[in-house]
Amino acid sequence: MSGGAPKFVVITGGVLSGLGKGLVAAGLGMLLRSRGLRVTPIKFDGYLNVDAGTMNPYEHGEVYVLDDGTECDMDLGTYERFMDVTLEGDNNITSGKLLLSVISKERRGEYLGKTVQFIPHVTGEAKRWILRVAEEQGADVVIMEVGGTVGDIENAYFIEAIRQLSNELGRENFAFVHVTLVPELPSGEQKTKPTQHSVSVLRSMGIDPDVIVARSRRPLEPKARQKIALYCGVREENVISDPDVGSIYRVPLLLEEHGLAERVAEVLGMSSAKAQAPGHGEGDLAELRRLLDRWESSRESVAVAIVGKYTHLRDAYASLLAAIDHASMHLSLRVDVRWIEATDVERGLIDVRSELEGVQGIVVPGGFGRRGAEGKVESIRVAREEGIPFLGLCFGLQLAVVEYARSVCGLEGANSTEVDPETPHPVIDLLPEQRGVGGKGGTMRLGAHPAVLRPGTLVHRIYGADLVFERHRHRYEVNPMYHNLLRGCGLVFSGTSPDGKLVEFIELPDHPFFVATQAHPEFKSRVLRPHPLFTAFLRACSGEEI
Repeated sequence: MSGGAPKFVVITGGVLSGLGKGLVAAGLGMLLRSRGLRVTPIKFDGYLNVDAGTMNPYEHGEVYVLDDGTECDMDLGTYERFMDVTLEGDNNITSGKLLLSVISKERRGEYLGKTVQFIPHVTGEAKRWILRVAEEQGADVVIMEVGGTVGDIENAYFIEAIRQLSNELGRENFAFVHVTLVPELPSGEQKTKPTQHSVSVLRSMGIDPDVIVARSRRPLEPKARQKIALYCGVREENVISDPDVGSIYRVPLLLEEHGLAERVAEVLGMSSAKAQAPGHGEGDLAELRRLLDRWESSRESVAVAIVGKYTHLRDAYASLLAAIDHASMHLSLRVDVRWIEATDVERGLIDVRSELEGVQGIVVPGGFGRRGAEGKVESIRVAREEGIPFLGLCFGLQLAVVEYARSVCGLEGANSTEVDPETPHPVIDLLPEQRGVGGKGGTMRLGAHPAVLRPGTLVHRIYGADLVFERHRHRYEVNPMYHNLLRGCGLVFSGTSPDGKLVEFIELPDHPFFVATQAHPEFKSRVLRPHPLFTAFLRACSGEEI
């Protein structure tokens, strides 16, 4: 099919948010890619933020970072992990981006004096954006997920843009998939009325769904399926049951079993030959099923503590948890994640040594600001002194340097200037060229950056490469003024920027596994391609010599 005009799949949601539209989009994308199709996902978010970079994790979950440095919605992480693609900033459209583009054009006089309105100008900008991404990324199929639920005022104009586009390009080139909730009464009866109402709202916006994915606790009963088909105007076989499953990684297998990809291909008029052409994804589903069967039946397990400051919201660590899952799947190793709130450690509400008893590994992830920093430092000290495998990510590297400077190098009061601007030993600091840069986040190092790995180090052995690229999202760096002192005290800089100025990886030689990185390697992990750092870390947790 490659080389022809692209087809479009539009995924909307009804009844309530959080039903798993992103998983449906990612799962469908994985199924279509396994049939040899080039698939490009686009996520629309109705918020007025230009991107997710300034959002607190409690506001919108994890801020995901792409290779090009775009800070975006966490659903793009779901797409990349399942579909094994590398996305760009244009794959995430926000209301803020669209409106900023339209207003900028108006200020430049590009609308030639016309009254600028949502229709046709904002909708027109959205259509141009969609078509540009489809063309630039050479898509056979574009999967567009509309954030929120139909009826939300902030996504109405985007749905209108899609409606217009389907008329202009031909309805036969569009498949509309509506994800909705089928709740269950205490009696066990599945109720379809919420689905009927959400489809009614979608129709009032000029769109008739072709396929309905019904989220429910149990598999959809025949009676419920028949009612949805009858009252929502879709064929019964196009009502896809999407019940709760034990693992999100079984969602693509479930959707394949229930025929979602075949139903979508049929709506789009793709012949069986085109929809099932051999491609690089052939065999992925069989591999996924094999991995899951082994993983779920495994009896070997390890306990890993995650010491963070957003532990009450698991979505704040979505990519980290996914990376642990991917590595554990490939090792057929069960991981018992134990959450430790760094703020509670810092305030003396819990004893971190007691909390860490019985764990085989410790992860200290990223996180900005002063709150919880000392709790993380204390956790790192325990990992270093007790020989517990440790993996530090971003802020985790910075605080590992702080702990080492204090405890081993004897630099009393050493700290990051982000945590203590008056520290006598700013071992973590802004670089001179970062100071005075205006705008929130203006000093951030974002996106993929190179790291030269030092031969003979553990990190070099793990990656099996001299040069690697990892994604970053941080401001503060290991202060070059302290590099020689830290190295002289035994801290190994196992990876640096090509010019040697920036520390990218550190490790301790006389420790079972003590590795930290300025980067966020969790953003590069994939369901079928786990990140080597996480695989090596879990092997160390299980007692293997790395």
